[in-house]
Amino acid sequence: MPTLLLLSVLGQVYGQDTAGVGSLIGKVNRAARQPATSQVESLAAVRVCLVELARCTTSDALGEFRLSDIRSGTYSLEVQITGEPPLRQSGIDIRAGLEARVEISVPDLGSVRQEVTVSDSIFVAPEEVKGSSFLVQPREILKSAGAIQDVSRYLQTLPGVAIGSDDFRNDLIVRGGSPLENLFVIDNIEIPNINNFANFGTAGGPVSMLDANLIRDVNFLTGAFPAPFTNRLSSVLQVTQREGDRQNFTGRADLAFAGAGAILEGPLAKGKGSWIVSARRSFLDFFTDDVGFGGVPVNYNLNAKLVYDVSPRDRIWFVNITGYDFINISPQANEPEDTLTVNYRGWRTGAGLNWQRLFGTRGVGLLGLTHSEASVRETQTDVRLNNQTTFTDRTREGETTLKYDLSVYVPVFNKVQAGGTLKLFRVNLNATQPFGGESQFSDQERVLPFNIQNRFNVVQPGAYLQTTQTLGKRLSLTWGGRFDNYRYLGATRWSPRAGLSYRLTDKLSWRIAWGTYYQQPVFFVSGAFAQNRQLLPMRSDHLVTGFTWIVNNTTRVTLEGYYKRYKDYPVAALFPQFTLANAGDSFGQDDLLLPYTSGGRGRVRGVELFLEKKFSRKWFGQTNLSWSRARHSGFDGVLRPGSFDYPIIFNAVVGYAFNRKWDFSARTVYLTGRPTTPFDPVLSAAQRRGVLDVARFNAARAPSYYRLDFRVDRTFTFRDKPVVLFGGLQNATNRQNYAFPGWNRVTNREERETQLGLFPIVGLNWKF
Repeated sequence: MPTLLLLSVLGQVYGQDTAGVGSLIGKVNRAARQPATSQVESLAAVRVCLVELARCTTSDALGEFRLSDIRSGTYSLEVQITGEPPLRQSGIDIRAGLEARVEISVPDLGSVRQEVTVSDSIFVAPEEVKGSSFLVQPREILKSAGAIQDVSRYLQTLPGVAIGSDDFRNDLIVRGGSPLENLFVIDNIEIPNINNFANFGTAGGPVSMLDANLIRDVNFLTGAFPAPFTNRLSSVLQVTQREGDRQNFTGRADLAFAGAGAILEGPLAKGKGSWIVSARRSFLDFFTDDVGFGGVPVNYNLNAKLVYDVSPRDRIWFVNITGYDFINISPQANEPEDTLTVNYRGWRTGAGLNWQRLFGTRGVGLLGLTHSEASVRETQTDVRLNNQTTFTDRTREGETTLKYDLSVYVPVFNKVQAGGTLKLFRVNLNATQPFGGESQFSDQERVLPFNIQNRFNVVQPGAYLQTTQTLGKRLSLTWGGRFDNYRYLGATRWSPRAGLSYRLTDKLSWRIAWGTYYQQPVFFVSGAFAQNRQLLPMRSDHLVTGFTWIVNNTTRVTLEGYYKRYKDYPVAALFPQFTLANAGDSFGQDDLLLPYTSGGRGRVRGVELFLEKKFSRKWFGQTNLSWSRARHSGFDGVLRPGSFDYPIIFNAVVGYAFNRKWDFSARTVYLTGRPTTPFDPVLSAAQRRGVLDVARFNAARAPSYYRLDFRVDRTFTFRDKPVVLFGGLQNATNRQNYAFPGWNRVTNREERETQLGLFPIVGLNWKF
């Protein structure tokens, strides 16, 4: 039975001038399983149904179909192909006065993909993925309480993913790993960080640069991922943005947590392609110059995608994601312990041109030329030093990548995937700390003054080979590996990977996967001091096994266990208890600039139980319970609880559509507290600042974290166009969740810093 793809491209166009109803139109094709699938053959006589309305139609000789006069709402779409099981896709939105457009692709073969895979169930991942994977629908990101239309914040509700030490940030802490261990791939473009207000020592931020309204599919791999992915130790986030409308010019305006903006889209070359552009800007600075911490953040974001079908076998697409942000923070008069003035400017972008070529029924290739770049300009001054400059950062990094991925079917080996990458890094490290830094690890008030000036270019080649074999009707085996040459570190690494899945029954399957993964320390660390050039690529070995039970087309249960072993993590001789594995979820990065050596090791093990129901019959939801233990060692070799060790994580998300006008969503999360290090009360009081008792590094534990979020959506029609108003509460119980320990210089006492309290969310979305 071939694997099926349901490509939901919900492009809205002007529809019938009938208030309160819309239309569903689309086309059924047979094509290769790819992120931007070129048409090969139209399929006629395919039955397409809206399940809730029991309304069906049949595709014509061109594979096209239409259902008209549908009341606005969200439905499940079922496709029935003779001789194959029906497939279903939930979350098909019908809007008043608009047409929803879907493309259904029945591929002849699989390949480098960015689409949601649907075989005999909507939960089936690509056959080469034997490890941990989650498929996320746009509705879940847009409608879920607590997500505030941010893909990373929604992923924080999945098994084994924890919220960090700051509710304002969206760091992905996956199975005890640092946020720096996550790979972001947007439409075949690797981007180091997809967030505003980011620096080179983090991978998260307060606001995503991605417009959730452009997201079509999300695939999140949290363990033992296959050979095409490189240079990350914990997880891979793949995001596919939707195409623009190929028939009409249309758009929308929105106002939400991330700011105000608009989306415009339309056809290209008489329907042979399309374009879509999203532009957003934050707006808080129009109303205030201080949101409570001495300043107000300002950010601009631009997303764009252009797709063009050169021929029936060739498709090209261009993608750009750009963000610019700045903030000026001044000491507050009512907070005398605040002494720093911070001026920050940041800019980051990712762009890429991709060419996809179908080789008939033999295979498919994808050639990509991509570029990402980031620049930070930051200055800090201190009142206690007569407003002298204490830290500057003028760092800029660029990464240009040429990559090719090939997927073919050959005798004996079945599906074979091969590819190569050539990366060119251009790095300009420019950071100063003339008086040294106030490190909580040191009993000296200021340590390690530096003046880092290092500019260099370096290439990094890599290649992979992988095969997926089907042995009988129930057993599937994937094996292969990749070579990567980390030239800046003078190291070459081989990463073997293998996985096996076995279908025990039609609904129950078992899988096991193993792999070795390497990651180069960020250049901001490896290029800072001459000693750091001797660092080795960090290593992590994954072992994952588990069961999946498909209850029905919209419900599944998984039980999974995993083990991760770390080696060669950077550790600091200056602070023997510290390892870079415990860093990456804070705004500051000056405390990471240390001489390191590759002596760190660690281990993480855990078990996850996951129950998920995709949207159907008015509701969707998921709940999960995770148990884990994370241990890491510093230069002293002692294994201690890692800073991202959350033994128990519980999440629950539910969304319910009362009718075609009202939607409700709720979310709750519970985490056991993360490890903390107590202050040394004598040293701290003597220096009027927080000095950690390093002999008890991560020996204490913060109080448990709990949060409850709500969201309500109300849909109106204005001039036959839908307007959605939404509102909600973050942390509805106003629980004062622990963030980190602080020391008040005025009272000379320890103070407990807390995370986000009760926080209202409001917004609107207007399609026109």
